[in-house]
Amino acid sequence: MSEPWPTDQIRDNVRARYAASATRIATRIAARQSEAATATAPSSCCGPATDAATEPAGSSCSTSCCGPAATEESFGAQLYDPTEAQGAPATAVEASLGCGVPTAVADLKPGETVLDLGSGAGADVLISARRVAPGGRVYGLDMTPEMLQLARANAETAGVDNVEFLQGYLEQIPLPDASVDVVISNCVINLAADKPVVLREAARVLRPGGRFAVSDVIADPNLDPSVRSDPDAWSGCVAGALTRTDFETALAEAGFVDIDINETHRVHDHAASAIVRATRAET
Repeated sequence: MSEPWPTDQIRDNVRARYAASATRIATRIAARQSEAATATAPSSCCGPATDAATEPAGSSCSTSCCGPAATEESFGAQLYDPTEAQGAPATAVEASLGCGVPTAVADLKPGETVLDLGSGAGADVLISARRVAPGGRVYGLDMTPEMLQLARANAETAGVDNVEFLQGYLEQIPLPDASVDVVISNCVINLAADKPVVLREAARVLRPGGRFAVSDVIADPNLDPSVRSDPDAWSGCVAGALTRTDFETALAEAGFVDIDINETHRVHDHAASAIVRATRAET
């Protein structure tokens, strides 16, 4: 699938949207702390003393709250069962903008090294950190400084010492070859400018036999071209999504085997969230 805009334009648009989300999340956390002390009215998902209906179109206070053409149940913290969120503080889980729970299917084990592509506020990193301890380590990779700041604050709250948050692009993962056991991601690969490169990078950093377990949006083959060319729909996790066939092909070409894609719920009239699993070939 050819992308409708240059890579830098895609990155800038996505970064701006999620920087704004991170800023709103941080504001909401601060407002909640203030409310606890002053007993004022609670803030909404779109910031203190506001309502989603008053937000400008496309402002995306949170994908779960204001995302385009999606129900409130399609994205975010409500997808996490409380037992699946153990290890992450509430502020990290509540800040989730994902479309699934990749840690529920990654089968993480103590001692493993995990990489979360597009780690956002850090919920899946911190959940993983608990599961790979003792002896394991988790890296979170994100390109948005505001999200990284949230993630590091959440890690400090969680009191974990086996995580590291890195700034960078999914197409240029700043880790050595064959350095991780598991790659996870939560609704971020669809946002990347070049998905085949992202998947080749994921295969590069995985050890032979390493596992790929992500939640992502899968587009129907009949997704309207007008949606594909809408920058807000791209940063809203729909326009840039691969079809099932394209995802399977890109994974195979990157060196993955045992590819399995299972739809979990609809997020758009012509797109669904899915769990995507695969294994890096042994050779």
